[in-house]
Amino acid sequence: MDFPRAWLTTAALALTAASGAWAQGSDFPSKPVTLVTPFAAGSGPDAVLRLVSDKLARLWNQRVVVDNKPGGGGFIAIDQARRAAPDGYTLLQLDSEHVAALPHLYKSRNFVTLQHFDPVASLFRTPFFVAVGTDSKWKTMADLIASAKAEPDAIVYGSWGVGSPGHLGAQQLEALTGIRMRHAPYREVSQLYSNVGTGEVPWAFASIPSSQGIYKAGKLRYIAVAAPKRIPQMPDVPTMAEAGGPASLEVNSFVSLLAPKGVPPAVKAKINADVAKVIADPEIRARFDTFAFEPLAWSPEEIERNAQAKSKVYGELVRRGNISLE
Repeated sequence: MDFPRAWLTTAALALTAASGAWAQGSDFPSKPVTLVTPFAAGSGPDAVLRLVSDKLARLWNQRVVVDNKPGGGGFIAIDQARRAAPDGYTLLQLDSEHVAALPHLYKSRNFVTLQHFDPVASLFRTPFFVAVGTDSKWKTMADLIASAKAEPDAIVYGSWGVGSPGHLGAQQLEALTGIRMRHAPYREVSQLYSNVGTGEVPWAFASIPSSQGIYKAGKLRYIAVAAPKRIPQMPDVPTMAEAGGPASLEVNSFVSLLAPKGVPPAVKAKINADVAKVIADPEIRARFDTFAFEPLAWSPEEIERNAQAKSKVYGELVRRGNISLE
């Protein structure tokens, strides 16, 4: 007689806990939500986040505030979000480099992003193109690689900072082809592509939003996209393999929302589902198209798997190039 009573008590407790967890998710949010971002106001990721926040605010019937905290290599935003309660009311927008590269670039900080934050929802992935000046003699990746092989350590490439996808992507190109080049990091993205357009810097990886002004002015050409398939917004730009580069070279960055560790699973699941619903909105899809952003609807587990895969690649490139931001 005691066994059934004990079993029923355990089952009742489990049901109560499950009901409580479900209620946590179904009641969320009951107050305003803050989205902290390391990206500056007006940037591509910021523009997307503001669209997403507006749609979420309507869906949730709560204010969703974007809080821009640029600078410090992302650590200003990270530190602010890290101090927040793990309840889902403070989320952090990070790109895959903040998640996967920072631990390798700031060794002495002993900071591993995914030890402090849980992935919650994915937003988009952006591909990177190889940009050269309109008057460049290079028409293909094969041309660029041949020049770099003929003049080791002579060819200069630019990027928007040490440890950026543009820097690490070029490091990967070197590793795959055996060439050696020199890196010129820039603080101002607009200045970088202006200098590529004039030929002062021979080439750089570029996203659509970061380089479109110079491209539309007729000063840039894209000779390849570092992706396995052509990009619909730029159908005439060949893939890396089609342009004579290494087929395995993929340079992209994905952007996600994370939360301080410990957010209730039901809340995490609700945020993931609602962000996916918002990302599917035609207005947001149309905005993504202008940036050549690929919408993503990954689960938290998929975000973590992709981040870990990037971390492995970045760790090897950082060690190979002896790269540090300290």
